[in-house]
Amino acid sequence: MSETGKLKIIPLGGLEQIGMNMTAFEYEDGIIVVDCGLSFPDDDMLGIDLVIPDITYLRENKDKIKGFFITHGHEDHIGALPYVLKEISAPLYATKLTMGIIEGKLEEHQIKDIVKRKVVKYGQNINAGKFRVEFIKTNHSIADAAAFAIHTPVGVIVHTGDFKVDYTPVFGDAIDLARFSELGKKGVLAVMCDSTNVLRPGFTPSESTVGATFDHIFSEHPKTRIIIATFASNVDRVQQIINSADKYNRKVVVEGRSMVNIISVAKELEYLKIPDNTLINIEEMKNYTDDQLVLITTGSQGESMAALSRMAASLHRKVSIKPGDTIVFSSTPIPGNEKAVSKVINELYMKGAEVIFQDTHVSGHACQEEIKLIYSLLKPKYAIPVHGEYRHLMVHGQLVQKLGIPKENVFIMKSGDVLSIDENDAKITGKVPAGSVLVDGLGVGDVGNIVLRDRQNLAENGIIIVVLTLQKYTNQLLAGPDIVTRGFVYVRESENLIDEAKEVVAEALDNCLSKNSVDWGKIKMVVKDSLGEYLWKKMKRNPMILPIIMEVE
Repeated sequence: MSETGKLKIIPLGGLEQIGMNMTAFEYEDGIIVVDCGLSFPDDDMLGIDLVIPDITYLRENKDKIKGFFITHGHEDHIGALPYVLKEISAPLYATKLTMGIIEGKLEEHQIKDIVKRKVVKYGQNINAGKFRVEFIKTNHSIADAAAFAIHTPVGVIVHTGDFKVDYTPVFGDAIDLARFSELGKKGVLAVMCDSTNVLRPGFTPSESTVGATFDHIFSEHPKTRIIIATFASNVDRVQQIINSADKYNRKVVVEGRSMVNIISVAKELEYLKIPDNTLINIEEMKNYTDDQLVLITTGSQGESMAALSRMAASLHRKVSIKPGDTIVFSSTPIPGNEKAVSKVINELYMKGAEVIFQDTHVSGHACQEEIKLIYSLLKPKYAIPVHGEYRHLMVHGQLVQKLGIPKENVFIMKSGDVLSIDENDAKITGKVPAGSVLVDGLGVGDVGNIVLRDRQNLAENGIIIVVLTLQKYTNQLLAGPDIVTRGFVYVRESENLIDEAKEVVAEALDNCLSKNSVDWGKIKMVVKDSLGEYLWKKMKRNPMILPIIMEVE
């Protein structure tokens, strides 16, 4: 696919959905990759743990890859790294907190020692082949987020990463708008900008506004135990909860594996300031009264295995919800999770708790006015909306046209499209393999559509196993047919049905064997067809039918 003098921009994920962000930039014999994220499975992906991008193209060109550059430490930007770095060895560049979180993942997968890593500061430039990548300070719902100015032989491409404009962030400095402005003056070829909140007009409020809400909740509920569920990665949110707890003399308990992991990394790297004797172990809770405690927990999205969901369902070993508890959801449901969240909220109300979910969250993504601000500063020739579903990308495209970027310079791409671009023109010139690779336990990519279809079928219709024993050579039926079912009918109440089913199978077998048919494949087919037809007529159900033939001498 070599086309000299053109830069190729190849998104491998992060378009058409929120999550799985990954983009390759290729110029002649060099490739750099920005982000390497996962997404979580849809409801119909039964048993799947996570979904990662298809990296066939990178695998085929692994000798060209000069490095992975990571914008920030959220799962949808770093989650696939351990899987990808097992196959592709290239250095990894990220800011301090982002790298701290990644290192925990690499250690879990036992590849930390083999991955070259470099922690980068804002304003620093990394040379990677013909590319020079500059890290620029932005704000997001996790500290240490960066945008990249990618200096290439055909011009500068700015990739914003996930960002918002926060003039009063909880930790660190505000977004470096001055640098964006300088880049704009020198000339920017294209901008790849976050589209997550593009449907919302106005500005995203500052993260620090949430602190005042927490103070208010703490002062309104002086007697009750307070449990706050939020995203594990939102270190600034955790900081504000700790500040309020300190102010109101409460001890803090952290619960949920991802929460404990990230807080320990953030504390070690000094992104969290925790006053002495504030944090206590979950075992020490019994030494304190309710009005002296606040729990920070995972599960704000209603995930069934997260700490808050287990508490709500009375499955948590150490914390049980009791009447009078105050529970705060400090997040908004991710699209698709609304049902799970309302289920948890209902369970909490049933246990007598008070649930608060208004005004305790602000987004980490830019709304329309901030997106306009970035374009106005950078004045790019081309716009390539990223990080969003198709509707987000379309609205983003319409928004930048109002700012004066001509329609033909706005590219709404699909994962796998190859955009060839230089100073004079840009067009989509091809396609590379792109899509989802499913991770189930330790298996990566070994569960495909057929297995999922079978799981769906089993989940919806159940299974019937027909066991028969035939004599070798003569094919006499020695035993059976026996029928075992799972997830189809409750056997004890359906003995007649099972008996009739046995008769149907026996009859079909007689027909088959009287014709001296010894082809087992044929026998299985006859059993399947006759039993399937009988069950459909009788019950309008289509279970999976599995005939098993045993042979005895």
